[in-house]
Amino acid sequence: MKNIQEAKDPDLRASAAAMNRAAEAARKTAIQTGTNLIVVKDGKLTRIPAQELREAAPPAARPQP
Repeated sequence: MKNIQEAKDPDLRASAAAMNRAAEAARKTAIQTGTNLIVVKDGKLTRIPAQELREAAPPAARPQP
C-alpha cells in the first residue's frame, strides 16, 4: 500500500490532514457539550466519555470554567 502523501491527486494528499482536523474538531465539540465520542477501535464501536477526553487533552485545549 502506498503512502497517501505520495498520491498524484492533490486532494487525496490533503485528505489525511483534513481528517486529522475533523477528528480534533469532534473531540473539542464532545468536550464542550459533554457528550461521548464514538470511534471504531479494533473493529468495534467504542464510546469515549467527555471526561476522558478532557483528561487526555493538553492543558491549553481544555475549556476554562
